[in-house]
Amino acid sequence: MIHKNIIVIGGGAAGFFGAINCAQLNPNLSVAILERGSDVLTKVKVSGGGRCNVTHAQFVPNELVLNYPRGEKELLGPFHQFMTGDTIEWFEKRGVPLKIEEDGRMFPESNSSQTIIDCFLNEAKTYKVEVLKNQPLKHLEKHGEFWQIKTKDEQFSCSKILIATGSNPKIWNILKLLGHKVSAPVPSLFTFNIQDSRLKEIPGVVAQDVSVKVLDTNLESNGPLLVTHWGLSAPAILKLSAFGAIELAKRNYKFQIEINFINQNPQDTLLELKNTKQQLAKKKISKSAQFGLPKRLWEQLIVAAGISEDKKWADANNIELQNLVDQLTQAVFRVDGKSTFKEEFVTAGGVELKEVNFKTFESKIHSNLYLAGEVLNIDAITGGFNFQNAWTGAYLAAKAMSQTE
Repeated sequence: MIHKNIIVIGGGAAGFFGAINCAQLNPNLSVAILERGSDVLTKVKVSGGGRCNVTHAQFVPNELVLNYPRGEKELLGPFHQFMTGDTIEWFEKRGVPLKIEEDGRMFPESNSSQTIIDCFLNEAKTYKVEVLKNQPLKHLEKHGEFWQIKTKDEQFSCSKILIATGSNPKIWNILKLLGHKVSAPVPSLFTFNIQDSRLKEIPGVVAQDVSVKVLDTNLESNGPLLVTHWGLSAPAILKLSAFGAIELAKRNYKFQIEINFINQNPQDTLLELKNTKQQLAKKKISKSAQFGLPKRLWEQLIVAAGISEDKKWADANNIELQNLVDQLTQAVFRVDGKSTFKEEFVTAGGVELKEVNFKTFESKIHSNLYLAGEVLNIDAITGGFNFQNAWTGAYLAAKAMSQTE
């Protein structure tokens, strides 16, 4: 039986952040990380296309929480204790300056996730955090004041334990046996699979200011839209997938969306097209992209509106102009399935939030059991927000665990 003061289950972002801060806040504690696999920080490595999207440049807690479909209310208090500015300071103190990109995402200046991984590994070594690999959790129970932990090959005991395993069904089952309720997991960040002639020939095209809504729901989002080989992606779609995770799962990912490619109302659009008809009378409609749309997308919408490739503006009749308005502002697409967003997989689901004390991230059911990161029913849109949840929860848990009676 190996005894430690604190054991962290999970060698990912939240696990390392929690363990390092425990050991730093109280150097007298013995701290160990148990990782089920043969490698650690694998999700950090692929985040942000290998650059690690550490956090997002949003510095107001009330606004930051709006990026969390699940966890918005619960994270408000924690974000007042540790949020973006604290994350930036934490990494800069350890020689890892972060930079802000145009869309607000923050990355290490090195543009490499390995910088973050090396930082964590060095800090763990500095503060004597033991990292034990190939130690999948098999059983967990409380014996008096101590937690008893069984892995594949070893037995451990500790006074306090932090579960930071992310979305892991096996861990959720163990927590269920301990009396916790777990919301069933469903995918949260995903792209939409769409087979449509308007999109087939233009993968890679981006429309910058688009409004998308799921028909027969209240789900709606705005932002850039990317045409892919399999359908649609980018923030406008990913926001819908996050906020609509449960509803879209119920529909088995088969539904219709309506896209306003220019984010303005049909009436104003028709007036603008009529003015354009006067001003560009002798030019071909297909070669005169309007509203800042990419030319290739404009050409596809012209075809969908039933306007011939050679037709000039002067020859367009009112029906054709109205059809074009519909394609620009009310284009309907059939979604038939989903695809994972890059290498990142985020789920909605996890330990129910009412069972956690969000001042410390301690379980309300078992004392000295702490939970942080996506093991909880918290998830966010893409852009560094899921990592910020991990840093905040792990830090506040570490702060509580490092205190001795």
